[in-house]
Amino acid sequence: MLDELKSRLRITWNEEDKELEKLIKRSESYLSELTGATFDLEKEEWPKELLLERCRYVYNNAADEFERNFADELKRLILFVALGKVGTKRHENVP
Repeated sequence: MLDELKSRLRITWNEEDKELEKLIKRSESYLSELTGATFDLEKEEWPKELLLERCRYVYNNAADEFERNFADELKRLILFVALGKVGTKRHENVP
């Protein structure tokens, strides 16, 4: 995933790798919290594409515009999770 993000951002150096890995994890968490699901990003291209786009926006200090610009795609992702077409729904431990 790191190599794909670096390619998307046109980053050829390694000095930012740790920060980019953190950014990927935060974006995974963002999508998971938004949808209530986890994704197999090796097999599910569409959630991976949204994750990479969110990383790109955050990296370029435009995170506040991501939801507005990708609102339709995010709504569709939430719907597809609800229908069981993508992701695996998380089960919260409720006492």
